[in-house]
Amino acid sequence: MVMTQSHDALLESCIQNCLDCLRDCENCATACLDSDMVQMMAQCIKLCRDCADTCALCARFMARNSELHAQMCKVCAEACDRCAAECEKHNHDHCQRCAESCRRCAESCRQMAAAMA
Repeated sequence: MVMTQSHDALLESCIQNCLDCLRDCENCATACLDSDMVQMMAQCIKLCRDCADTCALCARFMARNSELHAQMCKVCAEACDRCAAECEKHNHDHCQRCAESCRRCAESCRQMAAAMA
């Protein structure tokens, strides 16, 4: 029973981290699109959009207890790592906030994937 509660807590935490990351990635992409340097931020926008979509799908897979959610968590962690690496290059508050959220989500997804292995 303790193991199930631990798994449930990990699952809930991972879903929440995915949803938080989704929000922060969307906010970052929107802020980049609204900036005067939109061309310079193109890669950041692309990676934020990929990450946001991946986080949304990952959260949905976990919520429905899909048999594919462990694999999805691995893909999500990769998307988050890529997005974080790009956002960390930019000295905007929204980029730094997004990078932190991505790092948190990636770690959570790696833990979830490992727990399912």
